[in-house]
Amino acid sequence: MQIDNIPFGTTDWSTVERTEHPGITGRAFWRTRKFGEVRVRMVEYSADYTADHWCSKGHILLCLEGELHTELEDGSQHVLLPGMSYQVADKAEAHRSTAPQGAKLFIVD
Repeated sequence: MQIDNIPFGTTDWSTVERTEHPGITGRAFWRTRKFGEVRVRMVEYSADYTADHWCSKGHILLCLEGELHTELEDGSQHVLLPGMSYQVADKAEAHRSTAPQGAKLFIVD
């Protein structure tokens, strides 16, 4: 990722508009900022959230609260707890997530 032409700034995430994205079950709530080509999100998954698609977008993701279960297309399973992160490149391993108890994430992509 190349970060260019972004002046220093701060974000009060409580003031960023929240958008709702339904999953197969549950809901995702995103607060999104764009800085050039970089998208930064604070994402909350409701309990019993299940993504409605396989994602091929690259991310750097930090679990802040709850528990995130991520499955890769090869069938492998990964669980993130608060303080854990994952990173994946664009078009590397397709992945989809669930949050049985809900989760709060910080994502850069």
